[in-house]
Amino acid sequence: MMALRWADFITPSTLQLAPLLDLLLEPLPQPEELRLDVQLGLQEVLVNAVRHGNGCDPCKCLRVRRIVTPKWVIWQVQDEGPGLPSHARQPPLPASPEAVTGRGLFIIHHCLDRKSTRLNSSH
Repeated sequence: MMALRWADFITPSTLQLAPLLDLLLEPLPQPEELRLDVQLGLQEVLVNAVRHGNGCDPCKCLRVRRIVTPKWVIWQVQDEGPGLPSHARQPPLPASPEAVTGRGLFIIHHCLDRKSTRLNSSH
């Protein structure tokens, strides 16, 4: 039986996220479709933390704790911002398809929240 494993990652708040994203996804099981969905959702979480939480300030830090259990992979992402009020955590999609912002939380919920049962059922 695999024991609980965790790791902490602390990085300056920049949008150069590919190396961090690769490290965070290392323990994720296949299939590739699941991995790509989770990668998109986790990337959106990190981008939101850098842009909205830390205001793209490279003097601030982005902290991520990755917890790997026998049935789950959990990421806790922390920025240095004030946080998002609970009433704003599931906003509707933008009314206009041409809108350049406003899809982040939808992508996060779509790619990550529904994946928990798929990750769990793969073991």
